[in-house]
Parts: sequence; structure tokens; C-alpha cells
Amino acid sequence: MSPLLSEPFARAWAAPAPGGQSALGERLSGRLRQSLAAERGMVTVRRRKASPEPLTEGVQQRWLYRAPADRPLRPGEPLAARVVELAAGASLQLPAMAGARELLVVRGRVDVDGETLGLCDFLVLPQGSAARLASREGAHVFVREAQQPVEGRTLVRDAEAGWPEFAPGIRRRVLWSGGGQAALLYRAEPGAGVPGHGHGHDEECLMVQGELFLDDLLLQQGDYQLAPAGTGHRVTETDTGVIIYAHGDLDLQFT
Repeated sequence: MSPLLSEPFARAWAAPAPGGQSALGERLSGRLRQSLAAERGMVTVRRRKASPEPLTEGVQQRWLYRAPADRPLRPGEPLAARVVELAAGASLQLPAMAGARELLVVRGRVDVDGETLGLCDFLVLPQGSAARLASREGAHVFVREAQQPVEGRTLVRDAEAGWPEFAPGIRRRVLWSGGGQAALLYRAEPGAGVPGHGHGHDEECLMVQGELFLDDLLLQQGDYQLAPAGTGHRVTETDTGVIIYAHGDLDLQFT
């Protein structure tokens, strides 16, 4: 919007509006300030702007989030979130860690300790678990690491899980839940939306397919946003239909 508020347009926007309303330029500037203020508390990563970081031969990662080490974690805040990209025939060893890991396949197929996972298959590894990822044909895997304890290894296969109805035009799959927070997949039809809501836990959204408006921000496939606990969204709508991975409140706090 900023170029439209500059010359040669500025004088036209500044012209008096019918009915005594403030000039269009003033209204646009005010809306822009509101939008930027709301976005300031969010962490948004565009896939096309996330630089790949080589890990080993045929493997790279794109960081989505890393929690600062100089403060306590917020409710539901992850330690780290990234997408690991494996070329055909590549492999990667994930070391054991003190917290839990969530793995979601967002492209291709991957073997995790010899077990094959396909698109939208989801795996939770409890604290202390190492894992070896390998892909014969290439794969992208979302990896989320957090402090919250989980009991046992849990695998949710896309072909077997179903899509329980959540709201008109929206279906929701609970992948994991505990302590009021959950890992979820949402599938929404074109035109569907969720009412305004707040966040008791950090809310993460990863676009698996389609496009979604979060307030004035359009997220596209591969994009990621973290909304900290205590924030909220006025608008959550899709024109295209969408599949979203989300980690946040199990029960949304509608406002």
C-alpha cells in the first residue's frame, strides 16, 4: 500500500471525500498502521524468502522459528520449527533431545527408522528419541521440537485418520493433544472461515496446501506464522480451500 500513498497518487487520495468523510488517503494510512501494529507481534516466514541451509549431502533445512535462549518459553512456544528437505536417496540422522519432536510429511515420502510415511502422515517422537530420515524419491518434512512431554511414539496416517467436521466448511483432525494444546490438521473448503479468536497458547500455522488470509496477511503454500500466546486473529478465511497444520489451543477462544 505504501507506493499508493506516495506521489503521483497522494494528491488524489487527499481530495475531500463525499459526505464529509475523511480523505481516502487518511483512511488507507490508518488501516495500514493498524495492520502493521497487529502483525508486529507475529513471526511470519515466507518459504520463498527462507534461505536453505545445507546439512549434509542431499539434505538442507529452512528455519521457521527458533525460541530465544534469554527468556522463559511462553505457553505452547516451540523450541524450534523447520522444514527438512531431502533429495532422492539422501538421509539424515536426528539426534536424541530432551523434549519431544513432531514430524509431518509435507511433500513426497520419507522413511523414519525404516517406516515409510507419505503426504500428511504425522509422527510424534517422545523425549530422548533419535530418528533416521531417508527418502528414495525425495521429501520435505516439517520438524517441530518442544519441551512438552509426550507418552510414547504416536503415528497418525492420513489415509486412516478421517476428517471429523469442525465447523461449516471446515474439518479438523486432532493429531496430538495434551495440557490444553494440540497438533492439528485443518481442511477448509473455498470461502470457509473461522470467527475472531484469541490464543491461550502460541499458535503456529504451516500452509500445507492452498492459501489463507490471517487478518490482512495472505499465507501461501509453505508459509509459516507463529502468533504468540495473548494475541488473536480477527480474520481467518480462505478463497481457495486449504490444508493447514496448526499447533495451539485445542479449544479455540472465540472472541
